Amino acid sequence: MMFEERAALRAAVRGLLDGQIAAGGMWARLCKEIGVAGLTVPEEYGGSGATLGEAAVVLEELGRVLSPAPMLGTVLAVHALLGSDDADARARLLPAICAGERTVTVAWQESGGVFRDVFAADTVLLVRDGALHEIDTGIEITASLDLTRQVGPLRWDGVPGRRLTGPVPPLRDLACAALAAEQLGTAERALELTVIYVQQRHQFGRPIGSFQVLQHRLAEAYVRVQAARSAAEAAVQAVADGTPAAPLLAAAAKVTCSETVRAVAAEMVQMHGGIAITWEHDAHRYLRRAWVTAQMFGSPESHVARLTPTLLSTPH
Repeated sequence: MMFEERAALRAAVRGLLDGQIAAGGMWARLCKEIGVAGLTVPEEYGGSGATLGEAAVVLEELGRVLSPAPMLGTVLAVHALLGSDDADARARLLPAICAGERTVTVAWQESGGVFRDVFAADTVLLVRDGALHEIDTGIEITASLDLTRQVGPLRWDGVPGRRLTGPVPPLRDLACAALAAEQLGTAERALELTVIYVQQRHQFGRPIGSFQVLQHRLAEAYVRVQAARSAAEAAVQAVADGTPAAPLLAAAAKVTCSETVRAVAAEMVQMHGGIAITWEHDAHRYLRRAWVTAQMFGSPESHVARLTPTLLSTPH
């Protein structure tokens, strides 16, 4: 898509998210009216045949409003299915994904053999023993720091499933780039809401946004958000194009966007003051989402540790 088409996609998604629609019906409308679930699905399966760049636009908009819509898991599942050799699985699952009739996600095995924090979905593509396994349900939704997203550990004992044919396509770089786009939206909206608040909140007879110390902190937050945008967009493009730099750029985006969203969400809470920690206000939800997503697909610290040898050995 060209810039104008992506702008139109962004406007359409934002317009729908701004409407007063129950969370349970939002995903169905996003799929039916805009076709978000099928953006990266080839047309032969009922999708749009678009790229990760378009999916990133949707992820960013969903991140802005802390939407529970299962777009992130869908993007990963579609990529996993398209990268496998299992034509039957693609024919069964992709059309249903596009129509919003079935939600599918991907789960990785973590240290200790546990599958934690798996997104709620009808079907899970389990990466285990070098293969993809399609299993139905098995996710036990548990309480999470992030109140806006349903996750839980995966239990697959006694759960119906089948092994998909073909190798497991690379997923880590895609996951980091896609999540970075979502984190970017969260950070940007947290900053916008904070700027609005400091213009409205008065103290000592003037808006608190007129105090220079807050202006400096907001300016620093703005710079961080713009840097995060550059990192996220570079990673999305590199992963979409399959360039050799994709692993480095995806990890850099995950680190940058994780640190940015945590910092900006913390400033949001600080500048809102006591109201930020009331149950009714969204500030604490932004902070919760920021900290949880920072740990998804590897913490910033783990990515830095993993890439340090490569960076140190690269000629300058």
